[in-house]
Amino acid sequence: MRSLRHWWDDTAGGLPATFWYLWAGLLINRAGAFALLFLSLYLTEARGASESLAGTVVGAYGIGGAAGVLLGGVLADRWGRRATLLAAHLVASGLMVALAFSRHLVVIAVLAALVGVAHSMPSPAFVAAIVDVVPERRRSRAFNLQFWAFNLGMAVASLLAGLLAEASFVALFLVDAAATLAAAVVIALKVPETLSGGRGRLRISARRTVRVRTADGVRPPGLRTALTDRTFLAFVGLTLVLAVLTLQTSTIMPLAMRDDGLRPSAYGAVVALGGVLIVLGQLFVPRLIDGHRRDRVLAVSTALLGVGFTALAFADALAVYLAAAVVWTVGQMLAAPPNAQINADLAPPELRARYQSVFYLAFPVASFVAPTLGGVSLQYLGERHWLIVGGLGFLAAVGHLVTGPARERRVAALRRATTDIREPALAGEN
Repeated sequence: MRSLRHWWDDTAGGLPATFWYLWAGLLINRAGAFALLFLSLYLTEARGASESLAGTVVGAYGIGGAAGVLLGGVLADRWGRRATLLAAHLVASGLMVALAFSRHLVVIAVLAALVGVAHSMPSPAFVAAIVDVVPERRRSRAFNLQFWAFNLGMAVASLLAGLLAEASFVALFLVDAAATLAAAVVIALKVPETLSGGRGRLRISARRTVRVRTADGVRPPGLRTALTDRTFLAFVGLTLVLAVLTLQTSTIMPLAMRDDGLRPSAYGAVVALGGVLIVLGQLFVPRLIDGHRRDRVLAVSTALLGVGFTALAFADALAVYLAAAVVWTVGQMLAAPPNAQINADLAPPELRARYQSVFYLAFPVASFVAPTLGGVSLQYLGERHWLIVGGLGFLAAVGHLVTGPARERRVAALRRATTDIREPALAGEN
């Protein structure tokens, strides 16, 4: 009992109440965000759209998502984290109700794009708020719990979506809207604004010009700062590779399993195994990686993804796919905490949400690159496609080892710069 309590304190202890309310809001949000999983099926079965038209509408959702992460980052730094989260959740809830009762395909496409914006806006605000309230030494734990909540919510969403879609597509959208509204209520009642005020934080006034000192020099604050930060963009590029690798499981792997003569239930088993491993094992990851350099942890994790996907070049039976899934899922689990923490550490406090928005751009880009290039590669290269995917994982592992020391120097320089700015700012307020 004592060892269990010690493990729990080490895994989730020392985190402020605001974090747990943010965590609860994220969990509710993910558990309820299931309608879009069945959007293409809804369009083809209930609205008579062709497969190509359905793909175009779903693509509109992805385009909206790319715009949403940038908009969410800018608003979270200007309006505040809480205001951005509330606005995004309330708008998303209303849009889902509109989707439930829309009939015209053009209207549905426009609404899907707007839902993509609203669904993506909270991501940078959630992460920025977590960084605002969680002490630096506990952030790895916080991000590990965030990743766990995200995957647990998605697992619940997948189960609920299947049941609701069989009963009623309208109910699918309405329950999604209700869950999104419930997350908004939690945020409205329990999450304070974390951007301004509070001891030790910098207050930014829109009426005066603040210049942000980074390792590369002093720049005026704005989205352009993140988009021209070479060290940060190198890390985002490696995260893009990680995202492209991860998305192989939902975009290209089903096609490969079909070509191997495996049924859809086999694909479901592989995906379910990954979800179960994350839900059961993610809470043990922090103790496993503590004391190890983050660049080395990320190198090992991306190498494991490389090994797992390389194995698919030789897979022709479900057992091989399941074994490979174990390997790449362990890689995903190891990567989650250090990846999120490095992303947070590289961001100047004044531009925390903007940096998050640029970071999260990697995921909609990956959602386009993975199926587009992956489909061509699988069609013309066959099983050799997986050798290329595995090779990308190994190259990313080397990339983390090469760029890791520079990232750590960047973080140290940013901490010194932040201290230099904070002291006169606080003196002026006093």
